[in-house]
Amino acid sequence: MDFNVKKLASDAGVFFTRAVQYTEEKFGQAEKTELDAHLENLIARADCTKNWTDKIFRQTEVLLQPNPSARIEEFFYEKLDRKIPSRTTNAELLGQYMQDAAKDFGPGTPYGSTLITVGEYQKRLGGAEREFLQTSAINFLTPLRNFLEGDWKTISKERRLLENRRLDLDVCKARLKKAKSAEAKAAAAPDFQETRPRNYVLSASASALWSEEVDKAEHELRVAQTEFDRQAEVTRLLLEGISSTHVNHLRCLHEFVEAQAAYYTQCHKHMQDLQKELSSANGDTFPNAFAVNASTSGVSTGPSPLSTASLPGASSPSRPPNPSNALEPSTLKIEEVKPPATGTRKAKVLYDYDAADTSELSLLADELITVYTVPGMDPDWLIGERGNQKGKVPVTYLELLS
Repeated sequence: MDFNVKKLASDAGVFFTRAVQYTEEKFGQAEKTELDAHLENLIARADCTKNWTDKIFRQTEVLLQPNPSARIEEFFYEKLDRKIPSRTTNAELLGQYMQDAAKDFGPGTPYGSTLITVGEYQKRLGGAEREFLQTSAINFLTPLRNFLEGDWKTISKERRLLENRRLDLDVCKARLKKAKSAEAKAAAAPDFQETRPRNYVLSASASALWSEEVDKAEHELRVAQTEFDRQAEVTRLLLEGISSTHVNHLRCLHEFVEAQAAYYTQCHKHMQDLQKELSSANGDTFPNAFAVNASTSGVSTGPSPLSTASLPGASSPSRPPNPSNALEPSTLKIEEVKPPATGTRKAKVLYDYDAADTSELSLLADELITVYTVPGMDPDWLIGERGNQKGKVPVTYLELLS
C-alpha cells in the first residue's frame, strides 16, 4: 500500500490550521472574509430550493405510497439497482375479494351479480391508480430525486471546497498580519533573542529575517486568493444553474398535475358507468337507490362540500316532468299515502320549490324534510313530509342525508 507520510502530515497540518481559524472566528478572535452579496444570495436560494424540494419529494412519496414498509422496500430495490416488483393496488385486491365472494354467494343471485360488477370496476380503478403511480414516479419523483442525489451533492462538494479555500485565505491574511507586526517591531527595537524566528542563524539581522517572512506570507496570500477566487467562480456557476432546475421542476410539476387530472377523470368515468349499470340492473328491486346519482342535476346523495348548492352561481334545476302516472289519483290519494315502516330518509332542500298542484309539497331552501317512495311512483319524485303537510317533491331539489 502506498502510504505517503509527508502528505499525511501536511494534510493534518492544514486541517489543524483551518480548525484553529474556524474556532477563532466563532469566538470573534479572528477576521473572516465575507462572500460577495450576489454569491450569498445564490447560496440562500440554493438552500431554500434544496429544503423545499426535499420536503415535496418526501410528501409526494407518502401520497403515492402511504405504506412506509413498501417505501422502504422500494428504496432498497433502487439502491440495489433492481426492478421493483409489481404490487397489487388496494382497489384491485378489493375487486378480487368481491368477485371471489360472489362465487360463494352465487353469481346468479342479485347480491352475487352486483358483487361481480362492482368488483370489476374496482379492478379498473386499481389499474388507473397503478398507471398514475408509474407516471408520477417517472415524470415527477425521478427528476426531484436526481436533483437531490446528483446536482445538489455536486453543489455541496464545491461549497465545502469554497469554505476550505476561504479558511486558507484567512489563515494567510492572519499570518501576513503577524509577520508585518513583528517586522515593524524588529525594525524599531532589534533584539536577536526575542524577535528572530526559530532555526535561523543568529548572525542574521532580525529585520531582514522578518522581511523574508513577510515576502513569503505575501506570496502565500496571493496563491490563496487566486485559489479562493477560482473556487468562488466555480461555485457561482453551479449555483446559478438553480434557475434551470426551477424550470425543469416546473415542467415536471405540470406533468404531475396532468397525470392526476387524467387519473381522477378515469375514476369519475368508471364510477359513473358503474352507477348507470347498477341503476339499470337493480332499478326494479330498488327503484330510487340510484335515482339521484343517475340524474343529470349532479345532486349528491350525502352531505358533501362540493354539492350543487355550494357551487358558485348554481341555479335551481328545471322542474321535472310530472306525468299523470307519477301517482295514480284514481287509485290512491296523496292524503291516503302512508310512510313505510322502513325506508324513510331525511333530506335537505337545496332550492325553493313552488307546488304546481295540491298533490305536491312546496319547499324552502335549507329546510329538512322526511322523504320516502311508494310502489309505482316515478323515480324522479318522492313523497315528502313536513309536520302534518305531505306531498310529492322532485328529487333534483333535494340532498338525501340518511
